[in-house]
Amino acid sequence: MKSGHTRRDFLAKSTLAGIAAIAAPLAGCDGNQTLPAPAAITQSKLIVPKANALPITGTFLDEISHDIPHQNWGEKEWDAEFGHMKAIGIDTVIMIRSGYRKFITFPSEYLLKKGCYMPSVDLLDMYLRLGEKHGLKFFFGLYDSGKYWDTGDMTWEVEDNKYVIDEVWKNYGSKYKSFQGWYISGEISRKTKGAIGAFHSMGKQCKDVSGGLPTFISPWIDGKKAVEAASGDITKAHSVSVQEHEKEWGEIFDGIHDVVDACAFQDGHIDYDELDAFFAVNKKLADKYSMKCWTNAETFDRDMPIKFFPIKFDKLRLKLEAAKRAGYDKGITFEFSHFMSPQSAYLQAGHLYNRYKEYFNIV
Repeated sequence: MKSGHTRRDFLAKSTLAGIAAIAAPLAGCDGNQTLPAPAAITQSKLIVPKANALPITGTFLDEISHDIPHQNWGEKEWDAEFGHMKAIGIDTVIMIRSGYRKFITFPSEYLLKKGCYMPSVDLLDMYLRLGEKHGLKFFFGLYDSGKYWDTGDMTWEVEDNKYVIDEVWKNYGSKYKSFQGWYISGEISRKTKGAIGAFHSMGKQCKDVSGGLPTFISPWIDGKKAVEAASGDITKAHSVSVQEHEKEWGEIFDGIHDVVDACAFQDGHIDYDELDAFFAVNKKLADKYSMKCWTNAETFDRDMPIKFFPIKFDKLRLKLEAAKRAGYDKGITFEFSHFMSPQSAYLQAGHLYNRYKEYFNIV
């Protein structure tokens, strides 16, 4: 009984003392309340050279997706997001697609008549306004009907976009200074039926209607990690060789370079020790056809069967360092808001943001 009573007394006194310590004013010698100095921010002790890579200066905005979750942000969250982007040097945002099948980002009169669903918010208008507020350039991504994914034929995408391009330029592009370019959103890898004609037709219309604003594409390399997103596989047995890649994309660039200004190959489908070989070919082809060579530095991880989580920082670093060695012109990413943002639904994304800032000496 005695020992129990003593223990209760000790716990009670300890609790009261803790509360008093928290509640009591911190007095300096002059009697005024003071606060302790904040602890110094601990930086990671990097053992590799800092900032030895191509920085990310652009990002896709993925509001119409079919394989990553929606974060359900409103304008308040997007306003903060554009601030986070600008803080690490991003100067360009790209709507990855203005619509996918029946879901669309803006109240398109044409697409609504085609049976698409009315969006609750005009995201296109919001992004353009926020772009002007934060000083970011906006690139408009064309409509994706989904028919290409069903048929493998790119020509399906031309008809709808004939109307979408004109409608968007008339209602948005001619009104906002932030509207600075076009993204031709069809993603291909190799020789795809109708690809050269479709890219050329859509690229030419974009340039004609907007007085020559730049256009770009972001295809994927048919490497060992180019597997179906819905499968549990992370690699496949057969993949394109560097020589095949050069030959096939030489033919494609030859047919589109007069209306497509830049190509940003997705970098996640090849292994890390293949980066230099493929990147050198990409830059060689771009230079040959007077196109800008960008990289789409994927900030999600393709090396695990769970799709998709933020990438390990060292994997991103290896890709960006290879892009610098190859002399690439610009680094963009798919995609900041899910996989790199401090306010992402994924906790790991904010940590990637911090590691990126440390590496590039961003305060």
